[in-house]
Amino acid sequence: VLAIIVLLVIRLQTPAGPALPPTITLPDGVSATAYTQGTGWIAVVTDTDEILIYDPDGHTIRQRIYVGD
Repeated sequence: VLAIIVLLVIRLQTPAGPALPPTITLPDGVSATAYTQGTGWIAVVTDTDEILIYDPDGHTIRQRIYVGD
């Protein structure tokens, strides 16, 4: 029982993950279908078969990658 309590305390003290920007500005008429974040970038997969690579602020698009057929 003590080991379980110690493991819970250790797990609950671990940070939740990287900070997310309060908003991400998508182009007009585009919806997000997936999202991921790396060191210094954010990627959003859209319903228009694109991957949008953003600066960490979530407003400036660095690159657009078309992945459709």
